[in-house]
Amino acid sequence: MSVAKKDYKRITTKTLIEMKENGEKISMLTAYDYTMAKIVDSSGVDVILVGDSASNVMAGHETTLPITLDQMIYHASSVIRAVERALVVVDLPFGSYQSDPKEALRSAIRIMKESGGHAVKLEGGSEIKDSIKRILHAGIPVMGHLGLTPQSIYKFGTYTVRAKEDAEAEKLMEDAKMLERIGCFAIVLEKIPAALAEKVAKSVSIPVIGIGAGNGVDGQVLVLHDMIGMTHEFSPRFLRRYMNLYEDMTTAISQYVTDVKAVDFPNENEQY
Repeated sequence: MSVAKKDYKRITTKTLIEMKENGEKISMLTAYDYTMAKIVDSSGVDVILVGDSASNVMAGHETTLPITLDQMIYHASSVIRAVERALVVVDLPFGSYQSDPKEALRSAIRIMKESGGHAVKLEGGSEIKDSIKRILHAGIPVMGHLGLTPQSIYKFGTYTVRAKEDAEAEKLMEDAKMLERIGCFAIVLEKIPAALAEKVAKSVSIPVIGIGAGNGVDGQVLVLHDMIGMTHEFSPRFLRRYMNLYEDMTTAISQYVTDVKAVDFPNENEQY
């Protein structure tokens, strides 16, 4: 059942919890640069994720692992300058928080101070509990991420659906409750069975945002470039493309090339 949308002038971590309490679904998309972030924010998206997926989308890497903390800060600072309404969450990249809680805190502080981001997101459960607690104790909001965690792709071996087996599903539920208990303001669940995701969402008071986790959660997140069809090789079951920008752009650029070659651009009205 749809719920009337409240007109929030600025989204905060508290806003998201209020939205869950009111039954209003949360919209979340990625952005990595000023121009795209401006469009996304102006469109009414609640949360903008400066994701480590920039490693794939912006740099062409096969995984999210190569992107650095400095690069994440660069992308996040570009996004922040564009945003007036949305909450901006920034991924801590692989290698910036796994070794010990002190390193995790240093990385999170750099994100907040140097980019102006509003919160950070970390992948994992009990194995990074101490790092999350250290960051939270410093007053930095944390979003959790469970299920398929792309920074662990070489452990999983494939981008397959996670938590289909009872043991892994139970561990995920325990981790979700732990993240709520220690103070995370929200959790992303990626590529897990819809029934489990809905059960998790009903078991915790904080928002649960899904990607490939069904519609029983509190909100949805997609990679912007996938959603608008700028990418065309990646076609998972959970992805809905709202336009085919790749085709539109190649058509437009090809026409530009044709016009330049034919000396049709610029015409008399397009020169001084």
